[in-house]
Amino acid sequence: LPLLLEATLLRLASGSHHPFYNGFYYNNLMNDKGNGQEEVDYFNGAKLVVETSKDPVYSSNGANVTLPCHYHYEPDMEAKPKIRIKWSKLRDDYTKEQDVLVAIGKTYMAFGDFQGRAHLRQVSRREASLVISDVRLQDDGKYRCEVIDGLEDESDVVDLQLQGIVFPYQPPRGQYKLNFHEAEQVCQEQGAILATFNQLFQAWSEGLDWCNAGWLADGTVQYPIRLPRKPCGGLHLAPGIRSYGPRHRHLHRFDAFCFSSGLRGEVFYLDHPAGMTLEEAKQSCQDAGAEIARVGELYSAWKFLGLDRCNAGWLADGSVRYPITKPRANCGPAEPGVRSFGFPSKGRFGVFCYKER
Repeated sequence: LPLLLEATLLRLASGSHHPFYNGFYYNNLMNDKGNGQEEVDYFNGAKLVVETSKDPVYSSNGANVTLPCHYHYEPDMEAKPKIRIKWSKLRDDYTKEQDVLVAIGKTYMAFGDFQGRAHLRQVSRREASLVISDVRLQDDGKYRCEVIDGLEDESDVVDLQLQGIVFPYQPPRGQYKLNFHEAEQVCQEQGAILATFNQLFQAWSEGLDWCNAGWLADGTVQYPIRLPRKPCGGLHLAPGIRSYGPRHRHLHRFDAFCFSSGLRGEVFYLDHPAGMTLEEAKQSCQDAGAEIARVGELYSAWKFLGLDRCNAGWLADGSVRYPITKPRANCGPAEPGVRSFGFPSKGRFGVFCYKER
């Protein structure tokens, strides 16, 4: 029986289901006679309806989140015991789905990165809500809740949005040096992922203005402009997201827009009267039971924890930066932000360390 259920769940995950209606709705159920034959129930005029949240569901890195989904019949009728439920994650262009979880009754199977993190919440009648624990940056996106009752198949989509911050990133070797795959890698090295267009648009609406083009998660190259100017698309264009469209993921080279969310720990600053080299800075963090902070962690601490420090410090990528939430004299521009000294080949500074709780 467990092998049969597993095979059925796998077939459900990979199969294609389409609604069917000819005045009747059909529900195929395994009978209880144990002879392997199916009996078919017919019922006239009862339509299956699936509903999810119309508003986005917000969460953050490391949290637990519930994506609501309920179903009912019009007119009302008793649900069959072999209802099948499938959750999948959609691409931005809706062309491909990633299997998340499938279930028949109380038996379910999660897939890929969702194994051990996803299960159904069915505390109320006709509920098919998905619970995701230990939310990760890659979980951001749209999810389809699909309910299958025999030949009838209905679904709805819910949007999971992680609260986070988008930051532009250039590697130590300079501007426009990253192909798409290298951009993915450098974002991961900074405790982040490549941003989606929606995340970049949200950052632009909150004030991000950056004239260098960068890769996004869908393979397009874009950049956000709040103040139109000649080197950034021209003086006479309206503010907005400038787009180069899709680019060759191996041949073309740009910067990256990375996305980071909330922290599971804290970022703190260490200093030494004479300052520290990068290697001394790494050792100081280790001596404090921590590790040298990554760029994404510093941005998240500035955005979500209000980290404000007018002293420059080393980060793991060899850059020197400092976060300002309350602009003041001798601390850079008049706007809040994370200031950068670039990648100094020598010099002595403090260090920003990160320690998980």
